Amino acid sequence: MKKGIHPEYVECNVTCACGNSFTTMSNKQEIRIDICNVCHPFFTGSEKIVDATGRVEKFKKKYNLK
Repeated sequence: MKKGIHPEYVECNVTCACGNSFTTMSNKQEIRIDICNVCHPFFTGSEKIVDATGRVEKFKKKYNLK
C-alpha cells in the first residue's frame, strides 16, 4: 500500500434526527443521519405491512403461518 494517500481513520460521533447518538470509526469526525435502529419501524415493532391485494394473507395461508 502506498503511504500518505489513505484518509485518516478517526473516532466518529453519529447523531440521528431522533436524538440518539453513538460512536463508531470513520474517516469523518461527525455524521448526521435521518433514521437509526432506535427509531426505525422495523426495530421498534411499529412496522406496518401495506397489502392492498391480499398477497400477505395468501402467503400465510399457503405456508400455514399465523
